[in-house]
Amino acid sequence: MPVTEEVMKKIADNTGVSVDELTASGLLALLREKRRKVMMDRLEVLDRYNVFSIEEFERKIKHGDIPEHPAWEDLIFLENLDSVIAEIDEDIRTIQEDS
Repeated sequence: MPVTEEVMKKIADNTGVSVDELTASGLLALLREKRRKVMMDRLEVLDRYNVFSIEEFERKIKHGDIPEHPAWEDLIFLENLDSVIAEIDEDIRTIQEDS
């Protein structure tokens, strides 16, 4: 259900902020929550292999301390998660700079 401009103005008035501030705050909250969930996924994979970083994970795979399968797929997954986190961080910075 789309939020109408009227509803946005009412909420802004009720909270004492402008519609622009309300929009920016909402976007920041959404992005931070998404970042938190992605970080949880990332930490879950690192924990599964008892490592603290992608570099340590990759090193352990290469040295045979961790079986290659499915570790290589999980490493790719971690790298993709890091890319998502970087994009979210950039979006957060952009919103903060523009607000």
